[in-house]
Formats: sequence, C-alpha cells, structure tokens
Amino acid sequence: MKLVARGVTLEWPRRPLVMGIVNLSTDSFSGDGLADVEAALAKARGLVADGADIIDLGAESARTNRGPISEEEEAAQLVRFIERWKSAALLSINTWRPAVARAALAAGGHILNDIGALPTDENARVCADTGAALLIMHSVGVPKVAHTHVGYDDVMARLDEFFAEKIALAERAGVSRDTLILDPGIDFAKQRGDNLRIYRELDRLAKFERPILLPVSRKTVIGDVLGLANPAERDAGTVACIVQGMLRSAAIFRVHHVRAAAQAVRMIAAVEGVA
Repeated sequence: MKLVARGVTLEWPRRPLVMGIVNLSTDSFSGDGLADVEAALAKARGLVADGADIIDLGAESARTNRGPISEEEEAAQLVRFIERWKSAALLSINTWRPAVARAALAAGGHILNDIGALPTDENARVCADTGAALLIMHSVGVPKVAHTHVGYDDVMARLDEFFAEKIALAERAGVSRDTLILDPGIDFAKQRGDNLRIYRELDRLAKFERPILLPVSRKTVIGDVLGLANPAERDAGTVACIVQGMLRSAAIFRVHHVRAAAQAVRMIAAVEGVA
C-alpha cells in the first residue's frame, strides 16, 4: 500500500506516521490554539523536532459552540503560514470549505483533511487538480453543528457503506485511489459505544487498502471513560488508544502531544520489528 501526496510517496508496511496538530485559532477545544502565525510556525517546527511526520494545520475550529469565521479570513491565515513553512514534514490542511482548500493547496499544502465528510465532489476535484492527497473523514451533517444525538445500530457497517460511497465519488472526480486516506471520525456524530467499537474493530477497514488515520488525541470518549473533563489531562489515554490503533492497522495518528505519541509509536514498532 502506498500514499502519494504531491510527488511525495510513502509505502507500507512501515511504522505509523505521527500527525501533529497546529491550530491557527484561539478557539481550539484543547486550549492550545495560536492566532499569531509566527508563534504557530515555531510550534510546528517544535512538533517536527519531537517526531511529527505531518503537520495538520487548521484556522477554523471544529467546535460546535462557536460560529464559523469567514472563508477569506480562514484562507488568509492558512496561506500566511504555508508561505513561510520550510520543512520536510508534509503539510495537511484542515478545512471543509472548497474555496479555502483551493487557496491553501495552491500555496503548497500536501494533504486536504476534509472534516466535512465530502458531501459533494468539490474538494475531491480540488485534490485532483493539484495532486494533493485527500483525507476523507466520516461524520454526519454540517460541520460546527452538534450531532451528539446520532447513533448507529452497527457503526462499522455504516463506515463500510460510507467509505465505499465516498471513495467512488472521489475517483469519479479524478482522484487517484493512491492519494486517499480514511478517517473513521472518532467523536464526530458518534456515541461513546460507537467510538469504543471503532477502536476495537478498526482493522475491518483494512479491506479498503488505504491508510487509516486514527484521530486519537484528547478525545471526548477518553474523558468519558477516565472521568477527565480537561482535554489537556487526556494524554495518557491518548497513548493507550495509539497502542490499540497499532494493534488494529492504523497508519497515521493525529495528536497534540507529539513527543509522547512518537515515542510510543517507535517503541511499539521496534517490538513488532517494523522500521
């Protein structure tokens, strides 16, 4: 299995990649957002030094208790960062709005992390035009609107249907399958039981033969299980989810505390004999 992102090719089997989170906004749920571009650049460089292979850059929080900023403001923040970014680490653009995606990828992003569940083929066409990889996340409904009431009789069956449908949509839009990444969307339109079942049965998604990104970091389900209201206190639970993910074929982990995650990944990879 391989992943192609704007001329960069990664091949599996290999150790999982670590994706570090940089929020160009003070509205981050985890309390680690930075509105200043220079401060965000410094943070991103530090995450790469700590072991991040990918930086996931967002300027619009997915929090549902805040209204969205304008597309113009979101795009401008992202482009200011991208134009100053000098690193071998891949740059992932976290947005669901096609105009923002087009501007950010034109400036130099490698991956589009579409947290909008790909309702149309617009973002897929942006990736087809630029050669950027497309990360498809499962969710329900419009981003920044709470969907905490949503549950499933069989969440894994729903993920099967969703990814089959969205992969077909992306390919019809001209996207190569080698550029696709799949994300089961932990905490997005899911209940505690749904999230825990995804962790248990993640390797069922291996049949799509695409890298699976597991967004484990400081999730609400960790807080629910461990009784931790403060997201910043959930890093030990995050590492536990990384261990489970590595046992279930996860290829990429999206995290806030990169150093702990990268060390956990390297240690488990060494035990498993994976470079």
